[in-house]
Amino acid sequence: MSEDPLTRPDGAPHNPDVRQVVTRQRRSSQNPTREEQILGFRGWNERGYIPHRDEPGLTQFVTFRLADSFPEELRAEWGKLLKIEDDRERRTQLEAWLDLGHGACHLRHEHLAQMVSASLRKFDGERYGLTAFTIMTNHVHVLFDVHDIPMSDIIGSWKQYTATQANKYLGRSGPFWQADYWDTYMRDDAHEERTIRYIRNNPVKAGLLADWRQWPWTYMRDDT
Repeated sequence: MSEDPLTRPDGAPHNPDVRQVVTRQRRSSQNPTREEQILGFRGWNERGYIPHRDEPGLTQFVTFRLADSFPEELRAEWGKLLKIEDDRERRTQLEAWLDLGHGACHLRHEHLAQMVSASLRKFDGERYGLTAFTIMTNHVHVLFDVHDIPMSDIIGSWKQYTATQANKYLGRSGPFWQADYWDTYMRDDAHEERTIRYIRNNPVKAGLLADWRQWPWTYMRDDT
């Protein structure tokens, strides 16, 4: 059987409109300088199905999920998700699906959740600045400031290390995380405050507990 041309190797459908979105954003935004491009910043870019904006100085809200957290039977719904133009509405729908707890939910293991938490905090204040994160059973939310290391490199480092450690612990092989991630840069203080509230309340919203303070895998910077 031939490969579906609208499907990426990780199971996510190709979004034929994303390149147009990125081209339009590049025309209307200030693009990275030559020096920033040398460091690896790509500005507005895409990998086939969602747009990313990777620039120094941005505060980014990133979600990355386990490889099996969006099952085959939801592929058609994923395609509909990509057609939603409003970023907030699209992310709301994505989070609703993730909170249903599809897949093996490996992050239920206390050892793995602790390992991911330690990895996120390891270079806080050095390579990036953490504001908040929460580790759910099949996905992770992180809000952080980008300094002089591209967002894509930071997330790639988190995912590569934790995937290797998780597979060793579980005695498995193959992809642990999805191949890509979802990111939204904070447009103003109000946007950031809403995002912090979302991260804090996500375990409660998903029905994991009644008080977010009881969730051991939520981090909030002291001034948040």
